[in-house]
Amino acid sequence: MDLNKLTKEEEQVIVYKGTEMPFSGEYNDHFKNGVYVCKRCGTALYNSYAKFRSDCGWPSFDREIPNAVIRKTDADGIRTEILCAKCRAHLGHVFNGENYTEKNTRHCVNSISLKFISDEKFKD
Repeated sequence: MDLNKLTKEEEQVIVYKGTEMPFSGEYNDHFKNGVYVCKRCGTALYNSYAKFRSDCGWPSFDREIPNAVIRKTDADGIRTEILCAKCRAHLGHVFNGENYTEKNTRHCVNSISLKFISDEKFKD
């Protein structure tokens, strides 16, 4: 599996399960059409139509691309961590029961764990 070289900040979040500061990530207020991929391995994780404004300080999605994200009980034993299914990069956490969307799920994702590829990139 090819893995992209990470900066120290990316490594802190993606490898060591850190969290970027709220409202600091480039994708928090980003609402263009395309796909969000794993910064570490390039696997497609979230379609832009699944993104919504939650005002929590991090990008929020109500569903992942099927089989792209795995859920694991966090080290604190309370939250549920989300990871890239291919390379196990730390993405953030998932929360249920907050009633933001009909799916009633919020994937709270660190922008630094993602790379955005616009729909225009695929048009000729």
